[in-house]
Amino acid sequence: MISSPLPVRLGPEHLPALLAFEQAANDDAWSVPLLRAALADADYDVWALWETDKALCAVAIVAHLPFDAELQSICVLPSVRRRGVAARLLAWVLDQAERRGAERLLLELRESNTAARRLYERQGFTFDGQRRGYYRRADGGSEDAILMSRCLNEYLNDSLDT
Repeated sequence: MISSPLPVRLGPEHLPALLAFEQAANDDAWSVPLLRAALADADYDVWALWETDKALCAVAIVAHLPFDAELQSICVLPSVRRRGVAARLLAWVLDQAERRGAERLLLELRESNTAARRLYERQGFTFDGQRRGYYRRADGGSEDAILMSRCLNEYLNDSLDT
């Protein structure tokens, strides 16, 4: 059961909970220095939903760039997947990025992550391209990255349609 009705912006004081979440939920967990830097940097938002008062169930990390925002990670605990938690968190991220003035939200994902790609497509993201051999696999091989984006600014959406 998710105890937080809305995502909460995490700060440096949440590092222990974020580390525990990363180890439990993410096959490609962020390092302690990267997480610490994201929590302390005003150009990053680390949004989370709490499963209990001490445990996170979903986290999104967003970097704010000039004009755009980049979803660098979104992850949900395996025990709460397929319940709409990622869609709920992604909708929040889209809203918050637009409120901060981003014109687009950019992201990349592993080509094999078809569930995430379907989620992004349902949320209005479109295919922008791919990076060949971008991700390393455990077997020593590589995998392509799929690049996607979604316009956030209504003016841009209207001008692209004409």
